[in-house]
Amino acid sequence: MHPGHEIHEIFLYRDAIDFRKSIDGLAAIVEMELEKNIFTGSLFVFTNRRRDKMKIDRKSTRLN
Repeated sequence: MHPGHEIHEIFLYRDAIDFRKSIDGLAAIVEMELEKNIFTGSLFVFTNRRRDKMKIDRKSTRLN
């Protein structure tokens, strides 16, 4: 993520996820379970079962 990009919202997915999921798998969770559009410039934060690791996904329509 580029420091100059604006972050519109931050969403925390509260259920633990399997960290073997790919970015596409996380995007599917965002779209199907959170019912959010992944291309809004928002951050989506996921944690593992032990809550000691995070994965952060952000998609943007801007092509750089």
